[in-house]
Amino acid sequence: MQTSYRKFFFASAILLSMTPAQAALAADQATNALDDARQESQIWTSYALNPYLRANDLKVSVQNGKAILKGKVDEKITKELASEIALGVAGITDVDNQIVVEANYLPKAGGDGFGAKIDDASISAAIRSKLQWNKDVDSVGTTVSTKSGRVTLTGNADTQAAKDIANRLALNTRGVISVNNQLKIRSNPLSDTEKASQQKAMAGHNISDSWITTKVKSSFMYSSNITGADIDVSTNNGIVTLTGKVGSGTEQSLAIETAQNIRGVKSVVAKALVF
Repeated sequence: MQTSYRKFFFASAILLSMTPAQAALAADQATNALDDARQESQIWTSYALNPYLRANDLKVSVQNGKAILKGKVDEKITKELASEIALGVAGITDVDNQIVVEANYLPKAGGDGFGAKIDDASISAAIRSKLQWNKDVDSVGTTVSTKSGRVTLTGNADTQAAKDIANRLALNTRGVISVNNQLKIRSNPLSDTEKASQQKAMAGHNISDSWITTKVKSSFMYSSNITGADIDVSTNNGIVTLTGKVGSGTEQSLAIETAQNIRGVKSVVAKALVF
């Protein structure tokens, strides 16, 4: 990927010593070099983020809109995927796929690469969001960290029930392999009066129906056990209605529980959520 950048900077350096005509031609070449570098970087980033390609040592170069791919993979379908992703980048008109398919090739065991770090950051962000939206969890007192899909929760919880909910929310998040729940139960949790006062204050924030609908949909999307794309969500005066199809009674129950636990939800109607 660095080759295209070197070409661009070299072209820019010699641009200053040329005649106007030569400069115009060189400017076009510099623009092309910049386009090549941008496209090359976009393809490489897409490979780094793709779970099927990131473990393979693939090399990308772009010349005037033509992507040249090199490296090794263990399956033909992986090689074809690399071509499809490259062709999907704006400005790429052709792909010279020189990737070699070797059945005995062993991709690197990923875990510390760029794509893996993005996955871990996304998992942590999803869990923090789910904790923040949940009406039974103290999201402020909880720290979330993720390493190779393994989540660690640290901080405080008011009750064992709240600790268990946080654990379940994390474990049911897409991409999570395991959860190490190190939350500690507070020695002086909020009293019933304080909790009632806190809930009353939250109710006074006038949580909108649209906010609730968005958070329910997002919670479904983040969940590894709910097919959120097949569930329609609507909210009216805090009452959430779920319609659509799920794969099982367990998924149906989890969808209802997930919606019920979102802040501001008064009740959930799921008669039209079938399996």
